[in-house]
Amino acid sequence: MAPVSPLFRRDRATGDDAPGVTGPARVDARTKNLTKRLTVGDVAIIDHADLDRVSAEALARCQPAAVLNAARSTTGRYPNLGPQILLDAGIPLVDDLGPSVMAVREGQPVRVDGGAVHVGGQLLAEGSVQDAATIEANTAEARAGLGDQMEAFATNTMEYLRQERDLLLDGVGVPEVRTEIDGRHVLIVVRGYHYQEDLAMLRSYIREYRPLLVGVDGGADAIMEAGLQPDMIVGDMDSVSDRALSSGAEIVVHAYRDRRAPGLQRVEELGVEHVVFPATGTSEDVAMLLCDDKGAELIVAVGTHDTLVEFLDKGRSGMASTFLTRLRVGGKLIDAKGVSRLYRTRISGWQLFLLALAGVFALVVALAFTTFGQTLFGLSGAWWDDVVNAVRSLLGIAPDAPTT
Repeated sequence: MAPVSPLFRRDRATGDDAPGVTGPARVDARTKNLTKRLTVGDVAIIDHADLDRVSAEALARCQPAAVLNAARSTTGRYPNLGPQILLDAGIPLVDDLGPSVMAVREGQPVRVDGGAVHVGGQLLAEGSVQDAATIEANTAEARAGLGDQMEAFATNTMEYLRQERDLLLDGVGVPEVRTEIDGRHVLIVVRGYHYQEDLAMLRSYIREYRPLLVGVDGGADAIMEAGLQPDMIVGDMDSVSDRALSSGAEIVVHAYRDRRAPGLQRVEELGVEHVVFPATGTSEDVAMLLCDDKGAELIVAVGTHDTLVEFLDKGRSGMASTFLTRLRVGGKLIDAKGVSRLYRTRISGWQLFLLALAGVFALVVALAFTTFGQTLFGLSGAWWDDVVNAVRSLLGIAPDAPTT
């Protein structure tokens, strides 16, 4: 979809016709929390440096009137994809508005005119409107700095390896769980890149192999949205619903190395059985390490990270744990994105048409050898002769003379 031009709507605060877009504010420094309550026509106010692809796609699905970012949507650290996704969706993005914009009250009418943000008829903040030219320039600048990022990644990887050497090499610190994993296929679902497409593509695999279903935080809700039941939920519990936590799945709370776990209190208040897994790194990596240590035969990953840009989306610390975890899991890990793309391109519409045509031909041949089919073809031939003679009569063409 092409970018939209500024709209003109009646300002809800003043009742006057005013340039720009107007809508109720939805404010949250954490984009994934904001999208849970963001609806069509709202003005999303975020504080998200280097707006990543997953967050931008979640915002675009909500169709806000505009997205206002207190931070820079592209800092130059790496060529992130978020701003381009919003541009393609026709959603205005105003960047680098500063911390004052985060003080807007939830639900307060906000008017956005170019890079200017007005609240209660007063100018609150001014930022930079992102368009094709600015996004291209920011992306080019970010690509130029990739070398520095890769050097920092190498340093951070060594630090992570030093901290988690025993866990990565010997599985020290992996908790005991009641779920039987040994010898089974495991499907780990993260609410990330193309997770819905991947889950849809894997339905036949799930029916045939009945893998253990592991949801990483909000991935548990993605499993339930697909009509399935999670067997285990792993994460810091910041983006998973109470419904999923109470579904009967085993709960593994991801904690920091000092055993601090922000999500532990919530789980305890719900009164659900759980274990704590202290480890550095991301929750999706913790889930993979757990399943690998407990003897999973195969790990299929849905919505996880595997490309350079996706690794960079996680930040340098997330990159290190993700990279080393995949080295640790090795040949057990299969990424569902590759499988779904392969299946999408194996059968074309033209091939399906030829297959259907072959089926019809086979049916006709089979009917030709039955009494019913021969009678049907005879009646069809007589009907066709009647149609041809009727058309000839209308056109004044004499019917064919009988042959002797």
